[in-house]
Amino acid sequence: MTEILEQTTIVAMVQDFLNHCRFERKLDEKTINAYRFDLKQFAAALEEDAAIVDVTRDYVKQWVTSLSEYRYKTIKRKIAAVNVFLHYLEGEYEDYNNPMRSLQLRMKAPVRLPVVMTREEVGRILDQLDTETSAEKSDPQHRFFCVRNQAIIELLFGSGMRIGELCGLRNKDIDMQLGQIRILGKGNKERVVDICIPVILHALRQWIEVRRSKGTPNEHFFTSHRGQGLSPQTIRALVRRLIQECHIDKHVTPHTFRHTFATLLLEEDVDIAYIQHILGHSSISTTQIYLHVNPLRQREILMNRHPRNKM
Repeated sequence: MTEILEQTTIVAMVQDFLNHCRFERKLDEKTINAYRFDLKQFAAALEEDAAIVDVTRDYVKQWVTSLSEYRYKTIKRKIAAVNVFLHYLEGEYEDYNNPMRSLQLRMKAPVRLPVVMTREEVGRILDQLDTETSAEKSDPQHRFFCVRNQAIIELLFGSGMRIGELCGLRNKDIDMQLGQIRILGKGNKERVVDICIPVILHALRQWIEVRRSKGTPNEHFFTSHRGQGLSPQTIRALVRRLIQECHIDKHVTPHTFRHTFATLLLEEDVDIAYIQHILGHSSISTTQIYLHVNPLRQREILMNRHPRNKM
C-alpha cells in the first residue's frame, strides 16, 4: 500500500475527488468548482509530480501559513476544502495518515463592524424619495417608479429585512389591515414583522394603488414596469443612485439599511432579543455585532445615566 501512496500523484487524486463529488455525492457545480480552484492551488505548491505521501504535517502547516494574505472567510473555505479532500484520501487508502488530524488550527474571526448610516443620512434619502414622489409629473411610468422606489426603501429601513427577502415578498405576505408582513428568511424560516409607522403604511398603500392601476398582475409584491418580479440588482442600483444624489460618502448597500435599522433600535434601548426576532437571526450572537458603541452615544449615556449622578 505504501508503494501506491508513493506513486499516486496529488493531481490525479484531486481529479478523482472531484469526480467523486460530482457523480457519487451529487454536489452542486458551484461547490465542485470551488473545490477545484482551492485544491489545484494546494497541489501547485508541491512539486509537479508530488505523490500523496508528500502531503505531510509540516507541508500542511506551511501551506496554511502561506494563506495569511487572504481574508478570514477565504482561508476558512480553503482549509475546509483541503480537509474534505484529505478525509477522502483516508477512505481510499487504509495506510494513509491524514496530517490534518494532528493539527490544531484555531482561527479567530475578525470583528468587522458593519457600516451604518446616521439618522440624518437616512432622513436625506427619505426626503429625496418624498420629493421625487411628490413632484407633479403627468407621466404614469415615472410615477410608477417613484412610488415603488419609495415603498422599497421605506420597507427596507422600516423592517430591517434582507434584500433577498424583499425581492421574495408575495402579495399574500402583506396584511395591510393588521399592518403585518410575513417574511421568509434564511433556511425557509418564517417570521412576522409589524409595520406600525403611518408613513411606511402610506408608502405601501400608494404602491398597491399604483400597481393595481397598471393592470399587470403578478404574485410578487414588488414588480418591474412590465409586471415581472424585481431582481436584487435593481434595488442595488436604486440605492447607489440615492447615495450619489444625497452626497453620502459611505459604502452603502441595501443591507446597510438593515444594519442601520438594528443599530438605531439599540440606541433607543430596545431589548436585543426583540431585535434578534425582528431581523430573523437564529442566534443572538449574530445580533450582538450591533452592540458596538457609538462614541457620542457613550458620552451621552455616561453624562446623563451614570449612577454617580444620584449619589
